[in-house]
Amino acid sequence: MDQLRAMRVFLRVAETNSFVRAADALQCPRASVTTLVAQLERHLGVRLLHRTTRRVALTPEGANYQEHCKRILADLDAADAATRGAGDRPRGRLRVDVPHSFGRYLLLPALPAFNQRYPELALDISFSDRYVDLEAEGIDVALRGGVSKQARLIAREIARSRRVTCATPQYLAQNGTPHAPAELRAHRLIGYQPNTAARSTDWQFCSGGRTDRLKLPFMLTFNSAEAPIVSALEGAGIIQTVDLLVAHLLTEGRLVEILHEFACDGPPLSVVYPPSNKNNAKVRVFAQFAAELLGDWKLRAANRTARSAKKSRR
Repeated sequence: MDQLRAMRVFLRVAETNSFVRAADALQCPRASVTTLVAQLERHLGVRLLHRTTRRVALTPEGANYQEHCKRILADLDAADAATRGAGDRPRGRLRVDVPHSFGRYLLLPALPAFNQRYPELALDISFSDRYVDLEAEGIDVALRGGVSKQARLIAREIARSRRVTCATPQYLAQNGTPHAPAELRAHRLIGYQPNTAARSTDWQFCSGGRTDRLKLPFMLTFNSAEAPIVSALEGAGIIQTVDLLVAHLLTEGRLVEILHEFACDGPPLSVVYPPSNKNNAKVRVFAQFAAELLGDWKLRAANRTARSAKKSRR
């Protein structure tokens, strides 16, 4: 016997004083209503209802049991509603892992707006450019570029990137602006080497629908994605990176994109999380916020680049 269902059916019979009306209200066969009430009575060992051909009435034991059923089912409904609400409302603590550059330059300035939007949600943020094991390290959600190396995780793409080549206005004023990829060899270039065992990442340029990988001599090489950006800001040379990492600097004019017509698509940016967090409201709202934030910065950077290109053609 499904006791909870039987209790709900019993309450409806007691309220309507009729098996027929209870069956109609519950949209189930009258025989099912009769059977469930009879099973409940056998389970309790008492008669809950007086039955006649004209009416149904509660016995003293039935009236007492009715009050208990009302309280039990009301508490159960309240518990269900509260739990469902907690699942839909972002609250509690969310552990997030993001790349250094994104976290430092884009996420940190936006946190007051995030906190205002979700006042019951606390963020525990770590900055890292490595692929952490989210489940082993207790991370709820991470922001990652490229294809996830952890196949068991769920990855949701939130932005596309573009490879941009850029330098400070001061560097370009002093050293000239290259107008073709081959001209970069005459400039001071800053490379990125993800790990000590690998060679520096080749720069990519697109022309006529084809992507070319260009091996270039680097004066400086770093194993951090953020370090070349900082070095370029000091006027050390030219870098190639993804637009999402320097969107704020392009927008502010602290870096200027060059070779715009040769720019290629970069890796996608995704939020990744364990399957257990698929329906987690906290993960969902953070992913949405990150997508809005990146989309806004990409639009600003694109508008700035378009204005700069238009100005240079004059």
